Amino acid sequence: MSAATALLARELQLALRSGGGAGLGLAFFLIVVLLVPLGIGPDPARLAGVAPGTLWIAALLACLLSLDRLFQADAEDGALDILALSPLPLEAIVALKALAHWLTTGLPLVAVAPLLGVTLSLPTPAFAWLVGALVVGTPALSFLGAIGAAVTVGIRRGGLLLSILVLPLYLPTLIFGARVVTAAAEGADPVPALLLLAGITLFVLAAAPFAAAAALRINLR
Repeated sequence: MSAATALLARELQLALRSGGGAGLGLAFFLIVVLLVPLGIGPDPARLAGVAPGTLWIAALLACLLSLDRLFQADAEDGALDILALSPLPLEAIVALKALAHWLTTGLPLVAVAPLLGVTLSLPTPAFAWLVGALVVGTPALSFLGAIGAAVTVGIRRGGLLLSILVLPLYLPTLIFGARVVTAAAEGADPVPALLLLAGITLFVLAAAPFAAAAALRINLR
């Protein structure tokens, strides 16, 4: 087993064992979306109008919940120092940790999103585009979150600061992700918004590991 595979397997086991990744994020996502019909009423037309934004905002906030533990737990028990001395570059370690976060947090949200789309009376043509937009866009949420987690790794109870740092970075993904679903629901062409969303994600996947690794190096000195 390669070092990268072993690290990814370790991160997945820790996330699933602690329940702070898939369980907490998924539960939050379900609660937020299911509360919306109770708050604004059961009118299908009104629910359909707010469904794209609601689903994306709930997914964004669900991804935020477990970000503060992305590097903090390893920093507290000394594992982060050991990982920094491993044969893997620190950028690769950041990328694998962010990937594990997406697999345990973002991917379950993608799986349940169509069911919650039914709850919010999302038009049928938009379901496939909702799944596609979440698959394309949610990895950017995990990788951008890795930057904020790396910056705040040395701060105790830095969850609020992490949210303040990361939320502005999430805005382009949120805007274009919701736009994909809205366009599909209204019968417009969602492809341009999806391409822009994919471009944002590709840029984030390329740049975020280097930015987060630089922040970790500063905190590890």
